[in-house]
Amino acid sequence: MIRFSLHCENDHDFDGWFRSGEDFDTQKKRGLVACPTCHSSAVEKALMAPAVSTARKSEKVALVANEAQRQMMAMMKDVAEKVRKNADYVGDKFAEEARRIHFGEAETRGIYGEATMEEARELAEDGVEFMPLPVLPDDRN
Repeated sequence: MIRFSLHCENDHDFDGWFRSGEDFDTQKKRGLVACPTCHSSAVEKALMAPAVSTARKSEKVALVANEAQRQMMAMMKDVAEKVRKNADYVGDKFAEEARRIHFGEAETRGIYGEATMEEARELAEDGVEFMPLPVLPDDRN
């Protein structure tokens, strides 16, 4: 994962985590990157200082969420829970099954599962609509 310092058109600065620079570009192009303060999708990478390792013990970094961020995380958690409750889990066959549904070869229904970045890229190229489910801190505990 890569952390980018981001900046919106309304001069709000914030951080975003992405799998790669290409992942940021793809999500931005699809309108999935937005400022958490004003919700503007006119977001650019800000200049960042390089991470330099020193002999000092590394410091731990934590995010202290404000109220708006806590509410957003709660909404994202609710969405993920509703999807998991109301959709069929197809595991690592997600890309295959999503494509079958898209092309009318399988029953139209909600599904969720896992896909590689390459599978997700190919689905997007084929015009298959999908969205990643958020993985929130509580999901890893």
